Amino acid sequence: MKNTQRDGVVDDLVKFALIALLIVLPIRIFIAQPFIVRGASMEPTFFGNEYLIVDQLTYRFEDPERGDVIILRYPRDESIFFIKRVIGLPGETVEIVGTSVVIQRGDDAPPLILNEEFIPEEKLQNEFGIYTLKEEEYFVLGDNRRESSDSRSWGVLTRDKVVGRAALRLLPIGRTDILPGDQMYQQ
Repeated sequence: MKNTQRDGVVDDLVKFALIALLIVLPIRIFIAQPFIVRGASMEPTFFGNEYLIVDQLTYRFEDPERGDVIILRYPRDESIFFIKRVIGLPGETVEIVGTSVVIQRGDDAPPLILNEEFIPEEKLQNEFGIYTLKEEEYFVLGDNRRESSDSRSWGVLTRDKVVGRAALRLLPIGRTDILPGDQMYQQ
């Protein structure tokens, strides 16, 4: 009788584990995943060791927008994940002039000069560059331009490298936030 009871407990544990896997695994693979920030490339918006939850579902139905903070697969090694901000959208030309970013959006649209007041001046870098984006290409930058490996160094980001967006900052507790770093640029 004792073995039967023990067998029933083991069977229940196995069933519970299988059900948990059937529920958790698809969520982890297709909907959300954890991400820990490494490095200083997104300071002051994100600091090292902050724990985020990445929304992997939204970009299956809509495209990233300017200002979105995304998690991406590093184009030179897809096993490495980066966190960056979307600056340029498909079909645009991004011009970096000193510490300003100017977006040429098309023939009839006036240029857009990004308002990046949320980035302290000491995190910006004086540089010059012009980057023209094709369809399915994005230009991404870290908020800490002096410490970031981004589209300025490894080129444009193709749509297929976008994993998802930063949906929640869970840790540290004092910085908990929904859609952390979501800075809207004035159009």
